[in-house]
Amino acid sequence: MTKEAKAAVTDNSGAKQVQNVPSASTAIPVNRTYKSTLFIMLFQDKNNLLELYNAISGKHYTDPEILEINTLENAIYMTVKNDISFLIDGRLSLYEHQSTYNPNLPLRFLIYIAKLYSRMTRNANLYGTKVIRIPPPEFLIFYNGREELPDRTVLNLSDMYEKEDPHAGLELSAVMLNISGKHNQKLKEACRILKEYAIYTDKVRKYVEEMELADAVEQAIRECIAENVLREFLEKHRAEAKELSIFEYDQEKHMRQEREEAYNDGVETTLITQIRKKLAKGKSTEVIADELEETKERVLELIAKIRQEDASTSK
Repeated sequence: MTKEAKAAVTDNSGAKQVQNVPSASTAIPVNRTYKSTLFIMLFQDKNNLLELYNAISGKHYTDPEILEINTLENAIYMTVKNDISFLIDGRLSLYEHQSTYNPNLPLRFLIYIAKLYSRMTRNANLYGTKVIRIPPPEFLIFYNGREELPDRTVLNLSDMYEKEDPHAGLELSAVMLNISGKHNQKLKEACRILKEYAIYTDKVRKYVEEMELADAVEQAIRECIAENVLREFLEKHRAEAKELSIFEYDQEKHMRQEREEAYNDGVETTLITQIRKKLAKGKSTEVIADELEETKERVLELIAKIRQEDASTSK
């Protein structure tokens, strides 16, 4: 494995490029050809990443060069990317940041770790009689979304299995830490950058309820600089931070709308099924509306859809 620390970044098509991780004394390079996240931009700095690792592990390392960043250089699928992975203490740590709850992260982590182990052992004899030693993994998710979640949640791969099987031969557990609002205050106090990042994102969400997104981000940036929150970073990378914040919030909003649409579609499908059954029993529109606790107008609207669907099917 190379000792040169590299971090993977993703372009608009989803393909990853590689840029060197800067030392603490140099400015963080920002590649405008990809859409990263503010979390990645902050913690690709090895000083910040070491501070976060110390806060999580309870260690007190001071030399950031003991970190070996090995974030995946290429996405396995165009829609999947690995945020940060690194080696320290003989352990392989994979950190992901999420602004929306995602129950599929254990499977994504499985894909990431398989790719990383494959890369680490590419020159080893996997068919030999000698045991190939690999670093044990750690899977962490830093969540700072709107949905109210506990301080700590464990997501298991086995929860995704189609049926419960206590004898299943594969398990992967990821710990999700909620860093929004007042959650995990002790952890945030131990890592200044994580705390200030959480303060900044909370401010953006607060102001976006009062003004346009670009204005909300600008207001959060101005306020954070005035309050000495991510001040050096925001002064040095103001334009990039604003661009990433707008992109991230738009993505979060889009995903939230998609989930709401899927939920509404599911509710409507269920209502249509129920109305079909009641119509088949000869019930009137008024009775159906009363039994389903829906307005008469809504029931009539769905009956029209039913008739339209039936007419299309009969053609």
